[in-house]
Amino acid sequence: MHGNESAEDYLETILILSKRLPVVRSIDIAVEMNYSKPSISVAMKNLREKGFIEVSSAGFITLTESGLRIATKIYERHTVLSNWLISLGIPEETAIEDACKMEHRMSEESFNAMKKFIELHQGQQ
Repeated sequence: MHGNESAEDYLETILILSKRLPVVRSIDIAVEMNYSKPSISVAMKNLREKGFIEVSSAGFITLTESGLRIATKIYERHTVLSNWLISLGIPEETAIEDACKMEHRMSEESFNAMKKFIELHQGQQ
C-alpha cells in the first residue's frame, strides 16, 4: 500500500481509536481527524472495498488482518520517529507533524536502520 498516505492515515487512526474506545464508528474517525463525515464515509467505502476494514451492520469499523498489518507498521513508524524527534529537542507538536510526514516516505531499509541506531544508543544515555 506504499504511496497511499491518506489510506494509511485512516488505518492508523482506526488502530489508535480501537485502543481507546470500545467500538470505532465513522463519526469517531471524523472527530479524531477533523474531517467531514461525508469524506470519512467515502474513505471507509474505499478501505472496505480494498479489504482493509470491515463494517458491521451497526456501523462498527474493525481492521482486517491486512488493514491491521499496515496500521501497525505506520503506527510504529510514527511512534519511533516522533519520540526520536522529541528526544532531539523538537517541540512535541512539531515532532508529531514531522513524524507524520516522514512515516510514509521513508524506505523500510532506512527506517529499520534508524530504529536499530536509536535502540542501540538509548541504552548509552
